[in-house]
Amino acid sequence: MTTSKKIIAVLMTAVTLGTTAMQAQNNKAVFEAFNHLDVGVTLGSTGLGIDIASPFGKYVQVRTGFEIMPHFEKSLHFDIQSFGYNDNGELQTSDFDIMADRLEALTNYRARPSVEMIGKPTLWNYKLLVDVFPFRNKHWHLTAGFHWGPSQIGEAVNALSDAPSLVAVNIYNKLYDKAESGDAIYNGFALGAEWLENGRMGIQLGEYADRYVMKTVVEYDEYGDFIGSHEEYVLDANGNKIHEPYRMEPDNNCTVSAKVKVNSFKPYLGFGYGGRLLKNDDRYNISFDAGLMFWGGTPDIITHDGTNLSKDVINIGGKVGDYVDLIKGVKAFPVLNLRITRRLF
Repeated sequence: MTTSKKIIAVLMTAVTLGTTAMQAQNNKAVFEAFNHLDVGVTLGSTGLGIDIASPFGKYVQVRTGFEIMPHFEKSLHFDIQSFGYNDNGELQTSDFDIMADRLEALTNYRARPSVEMIGKPTLWNYKLLVDVFPFRNKHWHLTAGFHWGPSQIGEAVNALSDAPSLVAVNIYNKLYDKAESGDAIYNGFALGAEWLENGRMGIQLGEYADRYVMKTVVEYDEYGDFIGSHEEYVLDANGNKIHEPYRMEPDNNCTVSAKVKVNSFKPYLGFGYGGRLLKNDDRYNISFDAGLMFWGGTPDIITHDGTNLSKDVINIGGKVGDYVDLIKGVKAFPVLNLRITRRLF
């Protein structure tokens, strides 16, 4: 049985048990459906929301509504670095300032050593929930249902102020490609070998989980004649394969970005407690809900070049690595919401 089917089975079981308990407590209960309507506002971990609710029998309530996460931003900084390989295929970090000076002298553009990215949530959902009140006083309730919304729940995009720096990075890498191929950049003018000394520019985030640094081994016979060549892995001092670094380069529009994605359909299972907001006034009520919104396991963090930071990249350092680890660790979203309602009729 798949995970989604297991979750649905649990939800159905919870509703069935609650309904059975309801019937056991009052076999003579008169079936009442949609005989009144409540409108509510919610505030909590899923954002701000509005919903309506109506009974479906004496111990069951159906709720539906919409919720959205308020807009806020978090700034993250990424270092721009340069990477190349020596004659043995070993990765070497070169001096970024040398590359920046070289580019500025040729183009009057200068790449700054870091890029600021602005992260923000984009979460919103439609919800359909069923509350079952297993006790006669109707304070406690069990809830099952689902949230549905876009699969993208967050994004990070470079700050506008860093656009010139990202343009400079792309220019440098284009010039590097020209130098590597030996092509002239203008009217027969070609770049010197110094453009190949430091490799390409990019934002170093971590290492590929399943890619490794390779080197070319040339073979000669006993007379010194060339036999052939082959590729083999570069090993560290302990004999382990060295992971290839993941370096994020700007896209054709000179921007860098990442999006956080989960399943659009998100089953929910939880419980809650509620009662009157004002003494001797049944029109106003206050309640809380706590539970889990199951969004399909580990969220994906997809960069603009299609790399999934959650699965394809390891050893992400610094604050960026901390945030990636945090997002990866949230397999189901914790829900804790406060709800205030007003009975319309």
